[in-house]
Amino acid sequence: MNLLEQVKEAGIVGAGGAGFPTHAKLASKAEYILLNGAECEPLLRVDQQLMALFPDEIIKGFEAAGRQVEAKKAILGIKGKHKDVIHILEERIKALHVEDYVEIGLLPDIYPAGDEQVLVYELTGRVVPEVGIPIQVGCVVINSETALNIYYAMEGKAVTETYLTLAGDIPQRLTVKVPVGTPIIDVLKLSGIENFDDYTVIDGGPMMGPVMAGTDGYVTKKTKGFVILKKHHLLIQRKSASKEQSKRINRATCEQCRMCTDMCPRYLLGHATQPHKMMRALGYKSDNLEEKGIAQLCCQCNLCELFACPIGLYPKAANNYFRDMLLEKGMRYKPTKDVFEARGPREMRKLPSKRLIARIGLRDFDKPAPMAECPLQVQEVHIATRQHVGAPAEAVVQVGDRVEVGQKIGQIPADSLGAAIHASISGTVTECGNGYIAIRRG
Repeated sequence: MNLLEQVKEAGIVGAGGAGFPTHAKLASKAEYILLNGAECEPLLRVDQQLMALFPDEIIKGFEAAGRQVEAKKAILGIKGKHKDVIHILEERIKALHVEDYVEIGLLPDIYPAGDEQVLVYELTGRVVPEVGIPIQVGCVVINSETALNIYYAMEGKAVTETYLTLAGDIPQRLTVKVPVGTPIIDVLKLSGIENFDDYTVIDGGPMMGPVMAGTDGYVTKKTKGFVILKKHHLLIQRKSASKEQSKRINRATCEQCRMCTDMCPRYLLGHATQPHKMMRALGYKSDNLEEKGIAQLCCQCNLCELFACPIGLYPKAANNYFRDMLLEKGMRYKPTKDVFEARGPREMRKLPSKRLIARIGLRDFDKPAPMAECPLQVQEVHIATRQHVGAPAEAVVQVGDRVEVGQKIGQIPADSLGAAIHASISGTVTECGNGYIAIRRG
């Protein structure tokens, strides 16, 4: 079985973000393969710890992926501030005798350094075209946990667990490995909080992660962390604004200072996205939707709303308003050129992570979340059939079947983009439908 088949069989997807199936990404041919170890979201601590704890496995998985796509160079992107981790990686790259192929690329401590297109530019100087993907400029990007999973796939192990960070206004900040399909409430209680009536949970990082409506749900392969804050925290209030509320405030208050555009990471890479124009468009009636097509270029980093706007408006919401309208009409933005160059002021407008953390009120919680042994003995998991880009997995088990950890329980539909899913605990299938396969231990 070759690497592509091993990765496909293991059900590997991007460990974070949208969860693009890794076997499809590695079917490309590229000049560079880049490892995204930036972990730019404040408070999350998975990638940096994995690179320190499993350097050999990550380097081997990363190198194998690079050879698969025939990349001339494999660049491991990590923020320069992580000096101890960098030292470990440098030593292991030499010990594994891959220094002629794998090298470390230092990233600035800025937000959003982990945005795929920002990462590509920082490590290669190339700008991914509008509505494009890195392969268009000869790059394939994977993150550190994905590289680790590739190594395990080479050893015949499927993706059954994921690493995540618990952070925020909590007694116990930690990073743990849990089975895919674990009830989220069980994970949240590892924070030392039992009653969440006074708290709100952000699913993922504090910038891009959505506010959860409750504490229901289950961990997926993409889960990277939960940020737990008091309900009255300003960040929670800002992220909880309704569409209508943000639209009304934007219409009445925007003074067109264009700071949202001038700080936008994609605009600074030379793209046409200009959120201040979407704010302006809210106040004027126009039937010409094509001129609002640039709303589709937003990367959803939320920098415009949570940092750039000096009076706390909602530029991202304005972008999303027109983006959704265009989607309903079946309209898609068409770039007017193929080659892009970063704008001159970019270097002066990079946002230091510490400034961002202070602005969004998280400075008191910007503390270590050390890797810990997970004390959970999960009794039942609900494994989503769709936790990736593409079609849902098709069940290959039924209620009453006995399954073992690592056994395939869902396969990719024929002629579709997707990812297989596997049992994360040994037990009996108790549910098979409604988007989940449930397994009870024992």
